[in-house]
Amino acid sequence: MWVLVAVAAAGAAVGLLPRPRTPTRGSGRSVLVPLLGLAAVAVVAPPRVVLLGVTACAVVAAGGVLWRRRIAHRTALRTAATLVEVCEQLAAGLGAGQPPGRALLEAAGQWPLLRPVAEAARVGADVPTALRRAALAPGAEGLRWVAAAWQVAHRTGQGLADAVDRVALDLRAEQATRAVVDGELASARATARLVALLPLAALAMGSGVGGDPWGFLVGTPVGLACLVAGLGIGWLGLWWIEAIARAVEGR
Repeated sequence: MWVLVAVAAAGAAVGLLPRPRTPTRGSGRSVLVPLLGLAAVAVVAPPRVVLLGVTACAVVAAGGVLWRRRIAHRTALRTAATLVEVCEQLAAGLGAGQPPGRALLEAAGQWPLLRPVAEAARVGADVPTALRRAALAPGAEGLRWVAAAWQVAHRTGQGLADAVDRVALDLRAEQATRAVVDGELASARATARLVALLPLAALAMGSGVGGDPWGFLVGTPVGLACLVAGLGIGWLGLWWIEAIARAVEGR
């Protein structure tokens, strides 16, 4: 019985995870339903089951947040790589004598994020401002450099192609540095995940030799305390490693 309740609580935790989308009128209801489910479990279930359910919720929620952050980081890396390619294409087009609006239009065909910028150039709006808006997307921060180069070239009359080409070179160098940093951090992250999974291997080995580690962990007060403390320390270690990695990536 307690297994079903714990699984239900873990499912409720999934509903409580933050969604990367704009809130709507039904978003509050989608959070309220899991909360009511957890409250019902807390009322009808014994304390041991409630503790297991809360622990399952915490594990699922923490794992979901870490997973979402990793996905967001990978998406930002892909965006940054696309930005370098688009800047190189833009510099090549400008260097070949293309008008800036035409070069932007071709770049927007490769990268949809630049479509508002190309539209701004077509109607004669403020292109640097449009570039800075596009730079708000994760991984596209380098567009601020393109905006600055565009603005300086427009005011001084100096070659826009040379300025964008310089930006492309700087972004390529930054991408190479980021790749080195990610490579160095990958080993630390892999070690942290391995250490976090080792207790599961130990439990499987204990069950394989005739022991009953699961019964001890979920069936006795001391075991429950060990389970909660072990999961808490394990996730704290993962969060610590990720915090260090994010600080390094931020610099």
